[in-house]
Amino acid sequence: MIVVDLNADLGEGCGSDAALLQLVSSANIACGSHAGDAQTMRDCVREALKNGVAIGAHPSFPDRENFGRTAMHLPPETVYAHMLYQIGALQAIARAEGGQLCHVKPHGMLYNQAAKEVALADAIARAVYSVDPGLILVGLAGSELIRSAERHGLVAREEVFADRGYQADGSLVPRTEPGALIANEEQALAQTLEMVQHGRVKSVTGEWAQVRAQTVCLHGDGEHALAFARRLREAFAVNNIKISA
Repeated sequence: MIVVDLNADLGEGCGSDAALLQLVSSANIACGSHAGDAQTMRDCVREALKNGVAIGAHPSFPDRENFGRTAMHLPPETVYAHMLYQIGALQAIARAEGGQLCHVKPHGMLYNQAAKEVALADAIARAVYSVDPGLILVGLAGSELIRSAERHGLVAREEVFADRGYQADGSLVPRTEPGALIANEEQALAQTLEMVQHGRVKSVTGEWAQVRAQTVCLHGDGEHALAFARRLREAFAVNNIKISA
């Protein structure tokens, strides 16, 4: 049997967090820099604990105006400090509610840049290790962030995306380019099963890229996120794929 984690980015104001938390195994909770605030963080933590879902921090560049999707080039020590601030805030809330922080997954452009920029990836990994060496660092499968996690003694979890287009090198198609988002549910389901079962994804240019699918991201802000989450769970069940954090 194949076992895979199903995660969603939450606390970003989409209104379906509570329902999604009944369908996923891991939650990446926005820590205030691109979305969310102390109350939404606490609400998400409580719902996650109620549903037995692993709690993760979802830190970003300090870019609330653009939802963390604008490229930034900050000094590594500045990034390190921002990571400590955001991860530490959610960790404190989780502990106060009787839970614990399990993982960290960067958001948006921070995630995408760290997939390719070694200095940025190292700053993130250092911060995660400083907060708690037992935290899992989630990053794009095969990316620099995964390698940085391993260099800094962290457990890494390689992530794939159900509804995002891929380039031939295994990176995501930028949101500003055609093919970045997969709107067709059948295509998204087929892509996800291919990645989980066979470790590969077809790029927008037709080549196959190798990926290691340890966790699948389901975007909680999508228009049909709940319906797709249910279909994805059904597809996993039919194909003898177990969902577990």
